[in-house]
Amino acid sequence: MINDLQNQWLLCIHNIEDMAEHNNLGKWGEEKAAQYLQHHGYTIRDRDWRYGHRDLDIVAVTEDQTILVIVEVKTRSNNEIEEPEEAVDRKKIRNLMRAANDYVKLFAIENEVRFDIITVVGTNDSDVRIEHIVEAFNPLLI
Repeated sequence: MINDLQNQWLLCIHNIEDMAEHNNLGKWGEEKAAQYLQHHGYTIRDRDWRYGHRDLDIVAVTEDQTILVIVEVKTRSNNEIEEPEEAVDRKKIRNLMRAANDYVKLFAIENEVRFDIITVVGTNDSDVRIEHIVEAFNPLLI
């Protein structure tokens, strides 16, 4: 009985450590994505924007200030299992569309809206690979 409890406790601690590591990797990836966008002339309006249970990773504006860009960031330590952008499925797209709609209404945005994906693969600055998929999807066609 005691050994079972100890094993469950150790498994719980291991899961918490894995979640913390995953969250840290995600935060690092979002930081890399934001730096990438700024380097390419985008203005960051919001990061990790939340409204109710919906969220947007990065909300940016193009250099010419004409397009509001909703950026979904997918970070992986490697792409051996799947490419990061493959994690953006129909359900995720619907949630992004709803969150973007909330954002546009809340801030009375009149700009055109575009949905991009930025994938960040790596674990540190020396081995990072960033890919920016412009107009990754049109939620109206999903």
